[in-house]
Amino acid sequence: MPDYLPDVYVEFRNRHPRIAEAQDRLAGEIDDAGPLDQRTARLVKLGIAVGALAEGAVRSNARKALDLGVSQQEVEQVALLALTTRGFPATIAAWHWVHEVLDTRR
Repeated sequence: MPDYLPDVYVEFRNRHPRIAEAQDRLAGEIDDAGPLDQRTARLVKLGIAVGALAEGAVRSNARKALDLGVSQQEVEQVALLALTTRGFPATIAAWHWVHEVLDTRR
């Protein structure tokens, strides 16, 4: 499976480009609002996505983390860390989504 954007996401951005661009600007401002480097911030975002069981966000943040040079093992560890906080079913779901992304990068 190649890197993938859900149809609903693409459709939303096409229908509401100004809102999507405002969201992008807000995300950039938030990314720059504190002392975390991009790599660390991306791992935190991945962990939040895993905890929320947000499939698209897990996939997106895993891809973006890899693009920043985060290792596949580090991405796996973020999913694994959810086990004792979020539970086994959530961890397995996130593990699956992460590995679908990792498989496209191998």
